[in-house]
Amino acid sequence: MSVNPAQQQVLYQATPNTVQALKSIRDQLHTVTRPYINQPVRVQMLDGQTYDGIIVNIEGSLLYLCVAQPPYQRPLFNQLYQQYQYNNVILPLVLFELLVITLMST
Repeated sequence: MSVNPAQQQVLYQATPNTVQALKSIRDQLHTVTRPYINQPVRVQMLDGQTYDGIIVNIEGSLLYLCVAQPPYQRPLFNQLYQQYQYNNVILPLVLFELLVITLMST
């Protein structure tokens, strides 16, 4: 099915001020979070969801978080892994949905 561009109806278009504000927020979050890649954090989203994990990357509008599993007790693990057992599940979080990022002590 082909759609003629002349028939397309714009449902939403961000204003230039909104675009600039979102770019500014994205750039600020990149600057603030980049030094904490590979660090354990707690992230709270606008909808109230909270995630514990390790920041593994920040790219574009996404923060990639390796999510934590419940505490795991093994005496040979270092202090970080005594508190959290991390697995290979990476959760992409949209930067514009983030409310709070808290650095967790290791």
